[in-house]
Amino acid sequence: MDLRLLRFFVAVYEEQNITAAANRCYVSQPSISNAIKQLEEELGVTLFERHKKGVTLTEESHHLYPKAVQLMNEIHALPDLFTQRRQTTPIKIANFPDLSQTELARVMARLSENCPELRLELVDANDPHADCAITLDILKAEDEIFLPLWEEDYVLCMLPDHPLAQLTEVKPRDLHQYDFIECPPCEAHQQTISLLACDGLSLNLLARAEHKMQVMHLVQAGIGISFLPTGVLEQSKQLITVPLVGPRMFRRLGLTYAASKANSQALNSVIRALR
Repeated sequence: MDLRLLRFFVAVYEEQNITAAANRCYVSQPSISNAIKQLEEELGVTLFERHKKGVTLTEESHHLYPKAVQLMNEIHALPDLFTQRRQTTPIKIANFPDLSQTELARVMARLSENCPELRLELVDANDPHADCAITLDILKAEDEIFLPLWEEDYVLCMLPDHPLAQLTEVKPRDLHQYDFIECPPCEAHQQTISLLACDGLSLNLLARAEHKMQVMHLVQAGIGISFLPTGVLEQSKQLITVPLVGPRMFRRLGLTYAASKANSQALNSVIRALR
């Protein structure tokens, strides 16, 4: 379809007069009339009722008008589509997998609002081309800088029918000999195991997993209990959490980046937005 037909249609619809529409579009009146007739033939409908004083809008013209305007606006915006893309600077942000999706979304929203000149790209945690990463402070390398963003507490979690689920709080000795799902890289898990060992107590390490989401799935399967950060538990509505009496166990997450990249203009925009 010739896009001029839609442009002429919009003009006639808004002016409700073919002569006025022709003047607005800088074409002759017969050109407008022929264009409307051609459009009506292509669509198989009557768009206007002609009379000496102008035109009367039909139900079909009311139906077509908003769609025609939307299409024309989209066409007019096409030249800016790639201009805007060329003007933005890409920045790759590595995403640690087991973190709060709510907090991650909040961080990305802040960057989108405050850094319109950047094209944000979330990549895997091990992507070698990442400009920076949202990850745990303990994973920061010696040559990296860490900007703290939020903290997540570790809580004891289990299925609702577990005996410990009936308690309002759990003491370390209450965990003795219960089936436990261990995450070996997790400091909170190792801290709990060591704490119990000091009192001659132990957990029944029935299963293990490398990632927190995997631990959560095993707890949901009823295999045992475990400690998980609140950010991970956002994605589980079926588990019960009970506070543990003892030192606070938590993890700190934030933005890490190599000190050698500190002069990057794009990275500096991210840092300013998140401080």
